[in-house]
Amino acid sequence: MLGQRQGIIVWLYSLKQAKMLRRFGNVHYVSKRLKYVVLYCDLVDTDDIMSKISSYSFVKLVEPSYKPFLKMEFENSKPDKAKEYDYKMGI
Repeated sequence: MLGQRQGIIVWLYSLKQAKMLRRFGNVHYVSKRLKYVVLYCDLVDTDDIMSKISSYSFVKLVEPSYKPFLKMEFENSKPDKAKEYDYKMGI
């Protein structure tokens, strides 16, 4: 089973070495136009992996994803009046 995961965005100078990043975690997406890779790894190993990846010469920048730390329960969200009326009518 997968534990807590965190995304890492790795900006590259060239995409030739994008396949090599597979050994650090799951490569989720590779952008050919903007030259970045989205990589998922365990939350506890994120700092070590980021330091290892940033030491390579083909890496421009390494950024963590802040999604695990964001609060996903939203407060004071008001429902749309038109949709509320449709639900009461049974549409």
